Amino acid sequence: MEKRNNTYHLDLKEISLKDGSTGSKTLSLEFKNHDDLFHIFELIRNKNIFDNEQTANEFALGLKLFTEVMITHKDLPIFEELKPAIGSFMKKLKSL
Repeated sequence: MEKRNNTYHLDLKEISLKDGSTGSKTLSLEFKNHDDLFHIFELIRNKNIFDNEQTANEFALGLKLFTEVMITHKDLPIFEELKPAIGSFMKKLKSL
């Protein structure tokens, strides 16, 4: 049986760069995730870990993008050392 996932589309656009110049690059990607990301955003915001909603959303998006890649490619040696730490981290986060 094929694993069912949610599909998302993300557009990223440079606005301004640290050297003061205007950004010009864009990235558009479609990706899958086993979780309902908008529900995750809400859960993280409601935990009040961060002092503002923007930071909570950035954290949730980064974490979910990273962990989904890690789950999908769990046999890659690059993730070997991270698996136990990420597992502990996720349990702690969910318990808050």
